[in-house]
Amino acid sequence: MNQTNQVIVDREVACELRDGVNLFANIYRPNDDGQYPVLLCRLPYNKNLPDFSHRYVDPIRLAMHGYIVIIQDVRGRFASEGEFYPFAQEVEDGYDSVEWAASLPYANGKVGMFGLSYYGFTQLYATLEQPTALKAIFPAMTGNVHGDAFNRNGVFQFAAAETWILDSVAPDYLRRKQGKEYEETIKEIMYDLDHMDQWHDYKPIKEWPPVMKHPELHELFDGYIHNKLLNKVKEKNYNYDQALDLPAYHLAGWYDNFLGQTIKNYEQLSKYNANQKLIIGPWTHGMFHSDIGERAFGINSSGYAIDGKEDITSLHLKWFNYWLKDEQEQILETDDPVYIFTMGINKWQSVKSWPLPNTIYTKYYLHSNGEAQQNRGTLSTVPSTDEPVDGYVFDPHDPVPTTGGGVLFYNGRNAGPRDQSIIETREDVLVYTSEVLEETVEVTGWIKANIWAKTDAPDTDFTVKLVDVTPEGKAYNLADGIVRAKWRNGTEEAQPLAGEIVEYEIDLWATSNVFLPGHSIRIEISSSNYPWYDVNPNTGKTTMDTKEMVKTNQTIYHDQDHPSSITLPIIK
Repeated sequence: MNQTNQVIVDREVACELRDGVNLFANIYRPNDDGQYPVLLCRLPYNKNLPDFSHRYVDPIRLAMHGYIVIIQDVRGRFASEGEFYPFAQEVEDGYDSVEWAASLPYANGKVGMFGLSYYGFTQLYATLEQPTALKAIFPAMTGNVHGDAFNRNGVFQFAAAETWILDSVAPDYLRRKQGKEYEETIKEIMYDLDHMDQWHDYKPIKEWPPVMKHPELHELFDGYIHNKLLNKVKEKNYNYDQALDLPAYHLAGWYDNFLGQTIKNYEQLSKYNANQKLIIGPWTHGMFHSDIGERAFGINSSGYAIDGKEDITSLHLKWFNYWLKDEQEQILETDDPVYIFTMGINKWQSVKSWPLPNTIYTKYYLHSNGEAQQNRGTLSTVPSTDEPVDGYVFDPHDPVPTTGGGVLFYNGRNAGPRDQSIIETREDVLVYTSEVLEETVEVTGWIKANIWAKTDAPDTDFTVKLVDVTPEGKAYNLADGIVRAKWRNGTEEAQPLAGEIVEYEIDLWATSNVFLPGHSIRIEISSSNYPWYDVNPNTGKTTMDTKEMVKTNQTIYHDQDHPSSITLPIIK
C-alpha cells in the first residue's frame, strides 16, 4: 500500500452543476503529480468544521494512502450557492458532483462516496441517476431509500425533527436570508436550544414557536414534519434495481436512531448487488466511544479500536482499496459479510449472513394475575392459558419519559442503554420478567412483539421495550418499538377503533445481546415514549395539529385466544 507523507489541501474548490449553481468543496490530495481515485463526501453541516469534516473518518489519512478526498457543502449550505431543499436536491446534485469529481485532472475516473446520517442519504440519492464513475459507497447510520426516515409505524419522531431543524439547519439557513437582524436571530436560536427540553412540550407541533418566530423557516419545517421532503424523491419512480447495483459497506449502531433502516439498506441492496458488508457496534448516532449511555462495553468496542485491530478509517481504506484500487486485502480478517458486536459478553463476532443462519425464532408469552405493574408480570416460552387481563390508564398529559434507546436529542443527550428501574415503577407501565437464567441466552437479530389490546380511544399508541435485568436489579434497555393504532396495517390507514380487541405487531428493530446466568429477560408495555415520539392525544387526531388530549383505558390480553408474545431470535 503506497503512502505519501505530504498532503495538499485545496480550499473552496468550485463544482458547477447542470443549472449553473456552484458548490464548494475542500480537497485533500497527495502532494505529487499522480492520478488517484476519489472519495467524495457531501454534507449540509459545514465542511470547514472538524466535528463534521473529520468526525469519524480522517480525510488526511485517506489522502496519505493515495486518495483524492473531497468534502463538499451541499446546495444552499455554507459556502455553496443555491437554495437548500433537503434530500430531493441530492439526486441530481449528487450525480453532477460525482461526474465532476471523476473529471478532475488528478483523478483517475473512479469515485467512492462516504458519510454519516444526512451525508449517508447523499450517497444513496446520488446512485439514483446512476453516475458511471461511482464504483462503491460506505453509508453510515442513515435512512432507508425505500422507507420513511422520520416516522416509525405511523408515529413521528418529533424530538429529532425539532432538534435537526433548530440546531443543524436554522443557523446557516437564516444567516443566508437575513441581514443585520441575524445578530439577534442567532441569540434567539441559542436561547431556544438551551431550553430545548421545555420546548419539546409545546403543542401543536406545527406551531412550534422556535420555528414560527422565523418566517423563513416555515415552508421548510412544514415539508419536514409532513414528510414532503422524502416524497419528492419517491414521486420520480427511479429504477432502484439498477441504481442500487453497487458494492456498499453499511455501518450501524445498536443504539442509533437509524439502526433498522441501515440494516434494511444492507438487506435490500444485497438483492441488487451481492457485494455488501454490514458492521454494527454498540454505538449511538455518530458516537463511537466504548462507554455508551450508562454502560461500558470495553475499549475494543469503540470505533477507534474495533476488536483491537481496526478503526473506522482503516475500514474505509480497505473497502475502497478493494473496489477502487483492486487490492485484495481482507477487511477485519474475514470474508464474512457481517461483523457485529454482541453485548453482554462484549465481543465482536463475524457471521456469514443476516439474519444469522443458526437463528431459532422463539416466542416468549406474557403472563400475570391481572396486575403486571411493579414487575409482577412474568415472561416464559409456555403459551398463555386462561388468564386475567392487565390494564392501565394512559394519560398523554403525563407520558412515559424517554429513557435511553436509539434516540437523537440535542447534543446526543439521553441515548444508549440506561437503567429503566424508575420507569418500571409507573402505574402505566406493565412489566413482564422471565425467571432468573441458569444458562446464557443469545438474542441476535430482528425482534417483534404481537400484543393483543383494547382501548377506549378511537386511536392510541402501544410501546414495547426489551430489557436485560442484571443480578443487581439494573434494567438496561436493548430494543424498543411503537405502533399507532390507525397505522397498524402499514401504510393503509385503519378505521377508528370502537372498543374491539386488536392484535398489534410491533417492530422492535434488532439487537445482539447475551443474557448471562443470573440475568432475566424482561419486556415493558406502555403507550408512550416521550418526547422521542409525539404523544398520542387519544382523540383520533395528533399533536401535530391539536393540543387537546384525553386519558384512555388500555387493556392488554394474554390468554389462549389472545396470546400476546415477543418473538426473540435465539442463537443456538
